[in-house]
Amino acid sequence: MKSFCLSILCVLWAVCAVQAQQLSALARVDADASAIEDGWFGSTDIALHLSQGVPFRVFTLNDPPRLVVDFREVDFGGVQSADLLAQPGNVTAVRFGAYRPGWSRLVAELDGPMLPREISMPVVRDTGRATLEISLRKADADAFAAASGAPDDPGWMPAFLKTPAAPRVDDDAFVVVLDPGHGGIDPGAERGQTNEKDLMLAFARSLADALRRLGVEVVLTREEDVFVSLEARVAIAHRMRGDVFISLHADSLSQGGAKGATVYTLSDEASDAATEHLAARHDRSDIIAGADLTGSDDQVASVLLDLARQETEPRSVALAQSLSAGMAQAGGPMNRRPLRQAGFSVLKSADIPSVLVEIGFLSSDRDLANLRDPVWRQGMVQGMAEALVRWRDDDLALRPLVRQ
Repeated sequence: MKSFCLSILCVLWAVCAVQAQQLSALARVDADASAIEDGWFGSTDIALHLSQGVPFRVFTLNDPPRLVVDFREVDFGGVQSADLLAQPGNVTAVRFGAYRPGWSRLVAELDGPMLPREISMPVVRDTGRATLEISLRKADADAFAAASGAPDDPGWMPAFLKTPAAPRVDDDAFVVVLDPGHGGIDPGAERGQTNEKDLMLAFARSLADALRRLGVEVVLTREEDVFVSLEARVAIAHRMRGDVFISLHADSLSQGGAKGATVYTLSDEASDAATEHLAARHDRSDIIAGADLTGSDDQVASVLLDLARQETEPRSVALAQSLSAGMAQAGGPMNRRPLRQAGFSVLKSADIPSVLVEIGFLSSDRDLANLRDPVWRQGMVQGMAEALVRWRDDDLALRPLVRQ
């Protein structure tokens, strides 16, 4: 079943690519004409009206069941989920947005196993306008599982995974990998017109500038508003031979009136109920964005078994303590328990000291005002940059003792 579906999709992609060769602008979505609607006998029809034809691919993912459509490239600007899905049915939710440079993604969360029976993108010859049409039908769970999985497409692999890591020009360089949380199809926490992905990208850029002024090399896991999977974020840190990995977030959490900055290190068990809730939210981002998680448990297990963790864990704790102190000196405000532990996937690197920093919570009026204030952000950025440099110097002095 899977090979049959993919062979059809490859033909469709090739046809669409030919039709789109003369078109250079982004395809725009006509939200008024587009819809996702349930039909007779448990069927569901998706119609996405576009300003022009574009290459695309369609596949399904299991656990939970999802339909994924990748485009090269569609502008979803101004389109809301409710514009496409008036009410939940066989499709319970839909998300869309930038996924990687040059690519957009739509993910439809399904109420149960459903497979595409018909897929087409007819293009009007005179205007170039196109409509992506997908007809879904109920499927047996085993048949759905057999047909699901991301296509094996070498051209889709990120560049940093296709080429070997470049050697450092200076082996003594101190490389900090900054990870702005969320991005692209995954906005993270939202409040009004403010979303986490944009705030954290801006904060990461400012922090990178401050670190470079202090002579530190910096790598960002994303430089723009695109989605990067959790596994890829850690892979980037390894490929770039990072000395430190810092994931930046500003979540929204109603439990206990969460507010103030918090620094997390890795633990198999969350330090409290709110932290457990946060860990579940962060690690759900791959599912929301339609990333293929096949085999991820085995990969995580192999990382957890790495003996290098014995050296890395105390260094990560010291890093968290240094950052917390530096942020407090910069004026905070800090959470009443600023040092916590959680099982965040992005912290599971065995050989790179890693922390996740919740700079504040969008659910807190005070934190939201601070995060929007450029003067406050600059003070926090400087406090974190100086704390990182202090940790680097202390870590070099203590490294022989830690190894003992």
